[in-house]
Amino acid sequence: MTDCSCQDTAKACATSSDRGLRRVLWVVMALNAALFLAEFSVGLWAHSSALMADSLDALGDAGIYLLTLVVMAGSVRQRAGASLLKGALQGAFGLFVIVEVVRRAISGDIPDAGLMTVMSLVALTVNVTAFMLLTRFRNEDLNLRSVWLCSRNDLANNIGVLVAAGFVAWTGTRWPDLLVGLLVATLFMQTSFTVLRAAWREWTTGIPTPMDDGHGHTAAIGHTEPKP
Repeated sequence: MTDCSCQDTAKACATSSDRGLRRVLWVVMALNAALFLAEFSVGLWAHSSALMADSLDALGDAGIYLLTLVVMAGSVRQRAGASLLKGALQGAFGLFVIVEVVRRAISGDIPDAGLMTVMSLVALTVNVTAFMLLTRFRNEDLNLRSVWLCSRNDLANNIGVLVAAGFVAWTGTRWPDLLVGLLVATLFMQTSFTVLRAAWREWTTGIPTPMDDGHGHTAAIGHTEPKP
């Protein structure tokens, strides 16, 4: 449980790690923007819906980190509003991947497994770096928790693309790429539901929401909004 509940120190606690956190968010945002440009280009070339979906996720993440920088020192409701947008983006990514899977299933080329493997290894390196940078901030508030969840999804997506590339090379078909895309879409939708539910509770009550820390425990996410 956070010890930042006293009104006199709430604002100081909320900004205690701002300098380091802002530095981390700027670095991660730049990494994701560069990853989008590289991965989208390779995805088009390799005819891989999984790579293209992952590249759009990287673009969305870059926007999410920018939004987090804007609202990080804001009120509980402002941060909850940012998390609502993040949850909606995760849901949109999930729907996009589902549509792409259906389109590729009806008519699509066999992806280039070699290009998929190389690009997904590059993306995995970038996202492991981002994940490690963000991990120590994940329980500071719901907004940062949702950022960390997005980074976790990126790692799952990269591993999924690697697995798909291996099975595409082995079977000589596009179905492994489509199956992994569908599994990634499911993870996106699950994360969207989790973040939206918690963010809506914060938005309507103005009270930081307890959120599971990933080990079966809960912690108060966010800081008490200081009174004027």
